[in-house]
Amino acid sequence: MSELRFDGKVVVVTGAGGGLGKAYALFFGKRGASVVVNDLGGSFKGEGASSKAADLVVEEIVKNGGKAVANYDSVENGDKIIETAVKAFGTVHVVINNAGILRDVSFKNLTDKDWDLIYKVHVYGAYKVTKAAWPYFRKQKFGRIINTASAAGLYGNFGQSNYSAAKLGLVGFTETLAKEGQKYNITANVIAPLAASRLTETIMPPEILKKLSPERIVPLVAYLTHESTTETYGIYELGAGFFSKLRWERGSGHVFKADSTFTPSAILKEWDNVVDFSNPEYPNGPADFIGLAEQSQKKGPNAQGEPVDLKDQVVIVTGAGAGIGRAYALLLAKLGAKVVVNDFVNPDNVVEEIKKAGGIAVGDKSNVVDGAHVVKTAVDAFGTVHAVVNNAGILRDKSFQGMTDEQWQQVIDVHLNGTYAVTKAVWPIFLKQKYGRIINTTSTSGIYGNFGQSNYSAAKLGILGFSRAIAIEGKKSNIFVNTIAPNAGTAMTKGIFTEEMLEMFKPEQIAPLVSLLASQKAPVTGGLFEVGSGWVGATRWQRSSGVTLHGDVTPEQIAANWEKIVDFDNGKATHPSSTQESSASIMQAITESSSEETETKEPNLDLSDKADLTYTFKDSILYNLTVGAKADELKYTFEGSEDFELLPTFGVIPFFSTSVPFEKLVPNFNPMKLLHGEQYLEIRKWPIPTEGTLETTLRPIEVVDKGKAAVVISETVTKDKNTGEDIFYNVSSMFIRGSGGYGGHSKAKDRGAITAANKPPARAPDFTSSYHVSKDLAAYYRLNGDLNPLHIDPAFAAVGNFPQPILHGLASFGISGKILYDKYGPFKNIKVRFAGHVFPGETLQVEAWKEGSKVIFQTKVVERNTIAIAAAAVELVPKGAKL
Repeated sequence: MSELRFDGKVVVVTGAGGGLGKAYALFFGKRGASVVVNDLGGSFKGEGASSKAADLVVEEIVKNGGKAVANYDSVENGDKIIETAVKAFGTVHVVINNAGILRDVSFKNLTDKDWDLIYKVHVYGAYKVTKAAWPYFRKQKFGRIINTASAAGLYGNFGQSNYSAAKLGLVGFTETLAKEGQKYNITANVIAPLAASRLTETIMPPEILKKLSPERIVPLVAYLTHESTTETYGIYELGAGFFSKLRWERGSGHVFKADSTFTPSAILKEWDNVVDFSNPEYPNGPADFIGLAEQSQKKGPNAQGEPVDLKDQVVIVTGAGAGIGRAYALLLAKLGAKVVVNDFVNPDNVVEEIKKAGGIAVGDKSNVVDGAHVVKTAVDAFGTVHAVVNNAGILRDKSFQGMTDEQWQQVIDVHLNGTYAVTKAVWPIFLKQKYGRIINTTSTSGIYGNFGQSNYSAAKLGILGFSRAIAIEGKKSNIFVNTIAPNAGTAMTKGIFTEEMLEMFKPEQIAPLVSLLASQKAPVTGGLFEVGSGWVGATRWQRSSGVTLHGDVTPEQIAANWEKIVDFDNGKATHPSSTQESSASIMQAITESSSEETETKEPNLDLSDKADLTYTFKDSILYNLTVGAKADELKYTFEGSEDFELLPTFGVIPFFSTSVPFEKLVPNFNPMKLLHGEQYLEIRKWPIPTEGTLETTLRPIEVVDKGKAAVVISETVTKDKNTGEDIFYNVSSMFIRGSGGYGGHSKAKDRGAITAANKPPARAPDFTSSYHVSKDLAAYYRLNGDLNPLHIDPAFAAVGNFPQPILHGLASFGISGKILYDKYGPFKNIKVRFAGHVFPGETLQVEAWKEGSKVIFQTKVVERNTIAIAAAAVELVPKGAKL
């Protein structure tokens, strides 16, 4: 096909000073477009400002024969950005909302400033830029919009509740724009890219970033914004040459008789049917609730499951003065809950209803934006909170053309910010008592978009993104978070539904699900449920298997492969539910790309690396302290002590000065799939020097092909550089997923003590000792030389599917070694297998069995009763031997 050109088109790119935005700008400049390069010039955290970034991109476009101007405004002033385009080029045809920042932090530590700043840049900024461009799009009957979401928004991610809310909010916003813009030839699509940028360079290693070049995102965006493309209402995941489309999948759910037998217990009994996706549909709007209501009327009484009650549970229901919220409050109270009836207008009537029926309730008249006051009412009245139902809402429906900034923000404040504020206020209580239930309220207008509800759609799908993120964070503390999309007749829908429909869509038909999810028997967390007319069903993402294109991908290749990219019917579509599942296909694309670049063959072991390490008594003390030495153990902490010494497990530290050339040893090497398997350390000289210069030589000694994985075994010899004496000898085994299957040998050589199984005897341990790992230990241990961000950065830990940074395996190794050294004295060698992770703040327990000159041991994590170190042993130096 001919080249897709953009001659005569004006393209606005926000956040175009670097990364993805710069790649977009340069591409459109080369393809004939007039480009507005917007960049505030701040850091990825949204701090500072500089015109330099935008100017350099403009300079490059012009140098290559293109047309471009710079704009330095914040996206919050979107009208000024579009004004720049109109003044320079007369109009605007394409808007790419790309500007973004990160403020990643766990929800308990998130500040209101962190929340507000992410919203303002990602959501409000996209709204303001698009709003200013919309009249031009309508008048010329042409417009193309690309909004930028992320996997964190689609699925939720630890430490990114603000970002997840913003990014999924943009999906709801985009879906509504697509529906409103269609008759004006305005398309709106949203992408969730994984690419190297200022936002990702802090959480991904260079090897991965190289494969995730922004240039591999550009072709899809170019195709979607070309005048020949009419694709709209699309959600796409892409990165490293992988391109796929997502759509909503709604399960068939279960229809209940909507009478007095429609209880939380009845829903629990049919739960497997509620979450059944065996007969799904792929909608772009609400379910057929009239048809469902008719089915419900024909049903017999519902069978009951386990009893569900909320006796003595304190539940806050916002917006509970009428409608759905009132129905929730009445049923919760009937089930034994102590209910806080929040309503900005009048909570008192519902409180009286509850009391007359023999229930317990108090009223709260706070605005939900003041979430702290809502929660204070509950705590003052009942001492704690067990569940929150965030239900408060308003409507300010208006076509996007007619939408005012005030109408936009009013809806955002009540729905999204109100949900955040109440949840934020109650979160510390839930964490402390290790229990909580949160039910948040989205809408089918959010999930699927709806004409005249761009504000409501953004807010409501933002709530889902927020919910999914905090569900991940809360799970370990028994905090469950679920989201419902109710269909019921309320004051908000009175002008939309007929009287007959209102009778079929009673609020009381929503309450049983909410009560179940608010109870101790809530069967799930992180769920999304559509509910109404006696029907309850689950909704999830479906993703096409997509296409992986290698090399320099072009928009023309995207066009040629379009049917494959959007094919959901080839039997290969998946249902990712986490960022980890989402990124698997992209990582596979990286693996395939690496495979193309690397000839598969038996590894060449004739490789080596050499490095020096100079250390002083300060480094020795630091190491000792980071593996369990206490300040009053002067032989480990005071250089002036007669007995000052360095703990023997320091022998692994020089290893960090060298580098194993994994990419030359195995195919498809991906550092994100590398695990430290086993470690053997031999001490060849006693006493160990407490300062000096060590020279370490590393060489690989074996690579084992395990089919789906490879094991790289390397040895290091560490010498005193001045005397040439051997000090340490190490053998490390590294397990690398996805790097096997190249035809190498599959069984590792027997290397004696280095590979010994060290199975604990069938008797109680001869010795046990515990050590509490401080919450700061990983931060200190890094200073020994192992700077892997997995051990300090929550965002990087989340990429590895850990809810928080983990302790270095070699720190656990050192702590275990110190305990055994203090008990049994010097040892010739120590060997371990790393069997599980340890979180800072947990307690390690070493269990040891003495078998002659060998001490077999294992190290457990007490709180989770898991094994951290297994197949482990030290071989003791014989008594009387000269050290």
